[in-house]
Amino acid sequence: MKEFLQNLSVRLGITRAEMTAVTALLLFLVLGGVIRYGSSVQEADKLIREAERTKFSEAEVDSLLRLAPGIDLTAMAEESAAPEASDLSGREGDSPARHQSRIPKSKFTGTVAFNRASPAQLQQIPGIGPAMAKRLIGFRAEKGGKVRQFDDFLDVKGIGKKKLEVLKKHLTLE
Repeated sequence: MKEFLQNLSVRLGITRAEMTAVTALLLFLVLGGVIRYGSSVQEADKLIREAERTKFSEAEVDSLLRLAPGIDLTAMAEESAAPEASDLSGREGDSPARHQSRIPKSKFTGTVAFNRASPAQLQQIPGIGPAMAKRLIGFRAEKGGKVRQFDDFLDVKGIGKKKLEVLKKHLTLE
């Protein structure tokens, strides 16, 4: 290696000290690249883990399933409504109440006064799960506690024309 560097310095017309300095600079450059690449890989790993944690909450998934055509929620509810005790005992965070929350609600035919409704009352409306009820309550707060016209609901994330028609059937804006 020493001979190679000496021959290279003669060909380039630089002294041995200059060749040593260039070699050291190149080593630092490579080392810096390796460190930078390693930290970017760690940052990417951290971002991936964070993205996995922020996926849809169970409540949002349930409300999306209620809206999806062709999915038989009754069959899904029967499967999850009566879990065996052995299924629950070995899992952290699972409770019978959590599994029972997946049961679809019965068909609601009444009306709810939106400007005074609680999240639980809003969840009685078909297609409104806990996440949507929370968004609606937040929207009401943004409007000063009172919504005056149904078209304003189109500003809420997740409410389009179809869901607005459902809301018109089940909400009053008194």
